[in-house]
Amino acid sequence: MSGVELALLSFPVLMALIFLRVPIGLAMLTVGFFGVWLVTGSERPILAQLKTTPFDTFSSYSLSIVPLFLLMGQFATRGGMSRALFRAAEAWLGHRKGGVAMAAVGACGAFGAICGSSLATAATMGQTALPELRRAGYSGALTTGCLAAGGTLGILIPPSVILVIYAILTEQNIAKLFVAAFIPGALAALGYMATIAIYVRVRPDAAGSRPPSPAGARWRALLEIWPVLAIFLIVIGGIYAGWFTPTEGAAVGAAGTGIVAWLNGGLGWTGLRDALLATAVSTGMIFFIILGAAVFNSFLAFAQLPQEAARLVGELGLNPWLVLTLILICYLLFGCIMDSLSMILLTIPIFFPIVMALDFGMSAEATALWFGILVLIVVEVGLITPPVGMNLFVINSMAPGVSIGETYRGALPFIASDMVRVVLLTAFPGIALLLVELLF
Repeated sequence: MSGVELALLSFPVLMALIFLRVPIGLAMLTVGFFGVWLVTGSERPILAQLKTTPFDTFSSYSLSIVPLFLLMGQFATRGGMSRALFRAAEAWLGHRKGGVAMAAVGACGAFGAICGSSLATAATMGQTALPELRRAGYSGALTTGCLAAGGTLGILIPPSVILVIYAILTEQNIAKLFVAAFIPGALAALGYMATIAIYVRVRPDAAGSRPPSPAGARWRALLEIWPVLAIFLIVIGGIYAGWFTPTEGAAVGAAGTGIVAWLNGGLGWTGLRDALLATAVSTGMIFFIILGAAVFNSFLAFAQLPQEAARLVGELGLNPWLVLTLILICYLLFGCIMDSLSMILLTIPIFFPIVMALDFGMSAEATALWFGILVLIVVEVGLITPPVGMNLFVINSMAPGVSIGETYRGALPFIASDMVRVVLLTAFPGIALLLVELLF
């Protein structure tokens, strides 16, 4: 059996292990280890790699941005920022038809700007907004569907942990990827709000109503979110202005968010310990998945699968847009059974060389940035795609009395909105690249 054949066979084996509930990092590590052994006929290459790869990977300066952004999200959660954001959005939008759900989406987007994690955004905003949505008379389907979809804004609106991992894997500029994600992120939030507006007109019984907030209450609620705006502007603006690197920006953001949380009374010694512990657990999980992916990708490299795939696509002379469409469909299918980080780590080493070998009429850097945003969006769709959309389970577990079937049905309109956005960004790459061209 050739190396390429072994590599192709490894994917169903990997999927089988995942279905048997083997942790994804351990599954990739195991398949990669034995794959290299079978391809090379010796265990020495992989053992030599395991001597150096963990240290080289985990001591990477670029990867230190991951725990810093996770810590920033932990501090933001404990500092009451999610409540302030939701109150401000609700004060301005809550009286409109479907306005409380729109406020939840808007608050998710704003919280995602200081969090960088989809699951954390969904869980935090779910605790804050879910009781208010139910109290306002919103149906279980719309309540859980809009919160699950809004949570995905955590990885789309910068800073984004997934974009950082993509940048490291493909050797792209993190700041440029953050800039490229801005317009797609805004389109996602607006698209979700438009979806809610349509939903409540088709199903008027799905949403209740609230009286408008007084003008003074609106402005007071808006003033309460100044720390979030300040942190976002300092971190993201500082990165773009060149005041500090993305890693330094993450450190500044974590420190600033921690200070705000402490001043708000949400971060005592116990809270600090819990935040550090939660960050350490999440970082350990992510880094172990990265290690497993590194071993598995070494196996694919030994088997020459990425190179052979790129060569085959080039020889077949397929239309580049057709190849890109097929790749995006693969991501949508993977999203039904895998989490976003695993998808990125598993597929980018294979799909990225294929895409970079195609001609889309753009420079190599522009193609890499555009493809990164497309991947981020379809990975985001996977978080709310049945049957294994992680955000769906997070929100549903917080909504007693709402069946998982209702949550699935509530997510479908938002998935349709995502599909429209994917088509737009695929057909018009300039949407994602406009700000990059203006700022760089």
